[in-house]
Amino acid sequence: MALGDVDERAGIKAVSQVQEYSAESFFRALDVTRRESVQAFADDARRRFGRIDILINNAGITADAQLLKMTEADFDRVIDVNLKGVFNCTQAVAAVMVEQGYGKIVSATSIVGLYGNFGQTNYVAAKAGVIGMTKVWARELGRKGIQVNAIAPGFIDTEMSRKVPDKVLNTIKEKTPLARMGSTADIANAYLFLASDEANFINGAVLSVDGGLVV
Repeated sequence: MALGDVDERAGIKAVSQVQEYSAESFFRALDVTRRESVQAFADDARRRFGRIDILINNAGITADAQLLKMTEADFDRVIDVNLKGVFNCTQAVAAVMVEQGYGKIVSATSIVGLYGNFGQTNYVAAKAGVIGMTKVWARELGRKGIQVNAIAPGFIDTEMSRKVPDKVLNTIKEKTPLARMGSTADIANAYLFLASDEANFINGAVLSVDGGLVV
């Protein structure tokens, strides 16, 4: 397993945990907005393992503001990471997968990419774009043995969500039929399913993992 992140300290910690189960795992610093960084990461992974079977696109940031207050810099920054980053990583890895005749690509979108959200023009635009790209790539790459799907998490207990005021989080929990926020394990299990052979006939799908928040 190859892990990449701009946060080297967190990445090294994560790969040390993964190595308990997969000794060949490694971490490499990765900035998904820089194509040379992405290509170097993909090349390193292929050199070490001989092939690339699965890509998980999971890099994401927020810079929320209402439309009239959002700066161009905040818009561009979120688009660069959340949308262009997915394009960069997928393009680099898909070339290897086409040669192999096999691959699974799973990208993180969000329920807000499906339904919108107040104060998140940039984030919603990026996540809606990921959904669109997923459907295009599923059509383009499916005949080459590559499946492309996306996961649309609801509100998950992460560092990002902990920045949200408690009042807002409590309202979300009340509106969610399962009466809680999702866990990182809930999302990891969804990724695991779509990356497994059990999902071999799923292509171009967007799997909502939101506890029934939007039904």
